[in-house]
Amino acid sequence: MINVAIVMGGYSGEHQVSLKSGQLIFDSIDTEKFNPIKVIISVDGWFAKDEEGIYPINKADFSFEKERAKINFDVAFNIIHGTPGEDGYMQAYWDLIGLPYTGCGHYLSALTFNKKDTLAVLNKYNIQSAKSVYLSLEEEYNITEIVEKVGLPCFVKPNQSGSSLGISKVKTKEELVPAFEKAFQEDDDILIESFLDGTEVSVGVIQYKGQTIVPGITEIVSHNEFFDFDAKYNGSSEEITPARIDDETAEKVRNTAIKVYNSLRMNGMSRSEFIIQNGIPYLLEMNTLPGFSPASILPQQLNYAGISIKDFVTSEIEKAISL
Repeated sequence: MINVAIVMGGYSGEHQVSLKSGQLIFDSIDTEKFNPIKVIISVDGWFAKDEEGIYPINKADFSFEKERAKINFDVAFNIIHGTPGEDGYMQAYWDLIGLPYTGCGHYLSALTFNKKDTLAVLNKYNIQSAKSVYLSLEEEYNITEIVEKVGLPCFVKPNQSGSSLGISKVKTKEELVPAFEKAFQEDDDILIESFLDGTEVSVGVIQYKGQTIVPGITEIVSHNEFFDFDAKYNGSSEEITPARIDDETAEKVRNTAIKVYNSLRMNGMSRSEFIIQNGIPYLLEMNTLPGFSPASILPQQLNYAGISIKDFVTSEIEKAISL
C-alpha cells in the first residue's frame, strides 16, 4: 500500500482553511490504492496524526515512529494554503530529501505566491492586468502620485498572502494610509491596483488524463464590497457555475486561463481570478493551492465537469509518483 502524507495547516492565517481542505482530500482518497495519513504543519511543529495519536515528524526524512516502528511516506499530497506550502518552502525541502509531491515545484510556487512578479512575468505573454503601484515597508511614497496612476476607487493588497487577508477597497485618498497599514500587517510588500469594473470569475485549470483543461468558470457575486475573507468563507457571496457569460467570452476566458497555466509551465491544480471588462479578461492573481473544502470553488467546478474528487485525487497522486 502506498503511504500518502496529506500535508495541511501551515503557518499563515489560512491554517484552518487548509485543515478543511486536507480533510476533504482525506475523506475522498481511494483507500484501496492508498494509505492516507494526515500531517499537520503548524508553528508548534510538524506532526503525523491518526485516530490513535499524534507523532512528531522527523524532518531529516519526513518520517515518524509509531509503536517503535518507523513509517516512511511514498508521496506527499500538498494542500497547505499560504506559507510554507504555497510559497515553495515545503517543495524545496521535499526536493532535497527526494520525496515526490503533488503540484508545482518550489520555483513556480514561490513565483506565483508573489503577485507582483507573477503579473510582471505574464505581462510578457500579453496577459492583461490592472494598473498597479508596488510599495515596500518603510519606502517613501506620494499619495497624489499613486492616485494619479491607479485612480479611485482602488484596491490595496499584500503582495504575498491568500484568502483575501489584508485587502481593502479604497474609495478616498484618506482611506489609503489605513489600507496600507492593514496590508503591511500581512506582508512587507504591497500592491495598489486600479479598480476594474466588470464581472469577476474564478477559473480552475488542471491536468487530467493527459490534458490541460478548465473544468469550469465560476462567476463571483459578493454581497460585500468585494470577494473578501467573509465572502469566501462565511457565505457572503454567490458562486455561480457556469458563469453567466456568453460563449465567446467564456472561450476567451478559458483560453487565457490555459495560456497563463502553460506560460508558467505549471503542474497540478490551479485557480486564477479574472475581472472581465469589455469582453477582456484581466488577471488578478493565480493560486497554485486553491481552497479544497466541500464549499470551495474548484471542487464545485470538478463536480460540474463530472470529475469525482476521488478520481482527481488519484490522478494527482499517480502523476506525482510518476515524475
